[in-house]
Amino acid sequence: MKFPYPRRRRSRRRRRRGRSGPAWYWKLVGGVCVALIIGLIYVDYLVRSKFDGKKWALPARVYARPLELYEGLPLSAADFEFELAGLGYRRSDRLRRPGDMVERGGRYEVFSRSFQFWDRLEPARRLSLQFSGQRLTHLGSLDGEALTLARLDPQLIGGIFTAHMEDRELIRLAQLPALLGEALIAVEDRAFLDHNGVSLKAVARAAWVNLRAGRVVQGGSTLTQQLVKNFYLSHERSLSRKVVEALMSLLLELHYSKAEILETYVNEVYLGQSGPRAIHGFALAAQHYFGKSLDELAAPQIALLVGLVKGASYYNPWRYPERARQRRDLVLGLMAEAGLISAEQREAAVGSGLGVVPPELRRLRDHPSFIDLVKRQLRRDYRAEDLQAAGLQVFTTLAPSLQHRVEQALQQRIARLERDHGMAADSLQGAAVLTSVGDGEVTAVVGGRNPHFAGFNRALDARRPVGSLIKPAIYLNALLQPQQYTLASRLSDTAVTVSGADGELWQPRNFSEQDHGEVLLLEALSKSYNQSTARLGMQLGLAEVLETVAKLGVQQRLPQVPAVLLGAAELSALDVATMYHTIAADGVYTPLRAVRAVLDAQGQPLSRYPLQVEQRFSSESIHLLQYAMQAVLRSGTGRPVYRQLPQALALAGKTGTTNDQRDSWFAGFSGDHLGVVWLGLDDNGKTPLTGATGAAGVWADIYTGLATRPLAFEKPAAVSYHWIDTGSGLLSGENCQGAQWIPFIEGSQPAQRSPCRYMENPVLRWFKRLW
Repeated sequence: MKFPYPRRRRSRRRRRRGRSGPAWYWKLVGGVCVALIIGLIYVDYLVRSKFDGKKWALPARVYARPLELYEGLPLSAADFEFELAGLGYRRSDRLRRPGDMVERGGRYEVFSRSFQFWDRLEPARRLSLQFSGQRLTHLGSLDGEALTLARLDPQLIGGIFTAHMEDRELIRLAQLPALLGEALIAVEDRAFLDHNGVSLKAVARAAWVNLRAGRVVQGGSTLTQQLVKNFYLSHERSLSRKVVEALMSLLLELHYSKAEILETYVNEVYLGQSGPRAIHGFALAAQHYFGKSLDELAAPQIALLVGLVKGASYYNPWRYPERARQRRDLVLGLMAEAGLISAEQREAAVGSGLGVVPPELRRLRDHPSFIDLVKRQLRRDYRAEDLQAAGLQVFTTLAPSLQHRVEQALQQRIARLERDHGMAADSLQGAAVLTSVGDGEVTAVVGGRNPHFAGFNRALDARRPVGSLIKPAIYLNALLQPQQYTLASRLSDTAVTVSGADGELWQPRNFSEQDHGEVLLLEALSKSYNQSTARLGMQLGLAEVLETVAKLGVQQRLPQVPAVLLGAAELSALDVATMYHTIAADGVYTPLRAVRAVLDAQGQPLSRYPLQVEQRFSSESIHLLQYAMQAVLRSGTGRPVYRQLPQALALAGKTGTTNDQRDSWFAGFSGDHLGVVWLGLDDNGKTPLTGATGAAGVWADIYTGLATRPLAFEKPAAVSYHWIDTGSGLLSGENCQGAQWIPFIEGSQPAQRSPCRYMENPVLRWFKRLW
């Protein structure tokens, strides 16, 4: 009674609070629920959009050319074995499965693998082969089928990756060996077929085991959770991330079948590293560790791959072989407990070797300079994102045995030259390009002395003065005018002075600083005289000479100055190869190519790169030029080449040396192969090397032991040979002193005859004609 009103007011205040409190509370609860629902919808969207969409950025896989086998193929047994080793073929006592190889006294038996090429499926075959010298002399089928041609699977030589450098080889669940799938479930998630993405039982079991051990020895994550962690989330360790992981796992199981989840897992899981390239998925891991496809793996190898899921770096079999062996043996035990293998199989496998490929073979046969060329040619037709993410299959022209030969020759000769000439170690650099003659396929590219360094590609990007390599274009331009110039035309090799447009005088000198008076055009080229060449080029006209250079295949504009006649033009080794290939191919221009075909991720053809040819020069004029370029090696500046190579091997080529010997060049060809070599310093400094003492040695090393045919050098119908007196350039006789057997385009031979000064012994003359 004393405080009636205040009490009443307090009561009303309480009633007001009672009425208003629940309203705010339910608003808060409602807002949280809406947020959770929106968040759940968003997470569900993330789960489904990525799983239903394009799961991975698949790099383009780049293959070498397949080795096509036929009787008569120029191929040595050593190169054949090198190609098989690169493909991961195994020596065995008999052929059991694809990938086996047997060698018995020079005879080979090979169980080839099937492969889907751009034109057809090549089936697995059991082949018999025999070699003699540098030829495949017998090819047959052990299954009795008539066989004239067999094609081996191509070697994977690289990829075109995104910045993440992830690589994987996708497989369907049906392609996964049953033992591998069952072992994965037995080791990583026994209840995979029963849970809904999260296994509380597995979490409790792992917690108990870890508590008893006093450390983390077992995880409670299901396969689904592992997939979510690797496929959707970062590697952050936090409670919130674990909650999101569990939620996404439940949603994943809600929308997709166990088969779809397991198929994605076996393609996503990280299983190792190959240099900067991350190995994902079991299919690629089988190739990485064992050089085999999944269906070729035995139980111990499957156990090792499953064991690596726990930690590919920690159990790296090359770095920690004992640790990897213990992990594999543990997995073998779990497989036996689950009834996947017998106790006898486990006992036979436990303690055995890991069976991984040697460390030097675990990386891709990385050829960065060649891959660089492939990328440049593909970018004409494909976007960068397609090359990096669309899973294209690119079939190239690289020949692994030839690439290896060029790499070894360049590395070893450079080291020898540095030592012999007292040059600073690791100072001399080089580049080389090898192509096949006729089809313009680039079979090898080396961009530096370290062929596996993916840096500056000197074969493509080092544009250096070519020196005397330009001279064949000048002489070809002359020989295209047979009524004015022949190989027997006389040129003046005396001092010459040319005034430039600005009044500056150009006074080229011979390398020897000596004049040679009147010489035959043949001698001027074979001995690379500068003065007579400069005089001839000016008579022909700079514009005409440069037009011939362009027709030979050089696309860039060269300076129209007199010095270009002696090689002031700056070209790359690939540019030179293009130019000389037209000469080697009898005047037929063919764009050099590094790509044969491109397939999409499903194996359907997208692009073919067929042979393109254009006859740009007459076969008669090219025949004369090839004759003179053979003389370069027989009696001219390229003589050192035949100190290593057999005289019976007909070759043609040209040396090149620039001012102060800053660049050493050699370009030459046989009937099958064209090679270009450059040596020099990156800072354009002086070297002690000429074309003959430097690059020609590398070229000769490449061709030593190379299975190649001599230059065919067939005489065109409109060409005839005559005995010429080398002193006067007039007709002579077979047994006359100083006579040489020289080709002429019909009607261009000399009309006058030189007196026969001396009759040589016919037998001696016969020996002289052998070359």
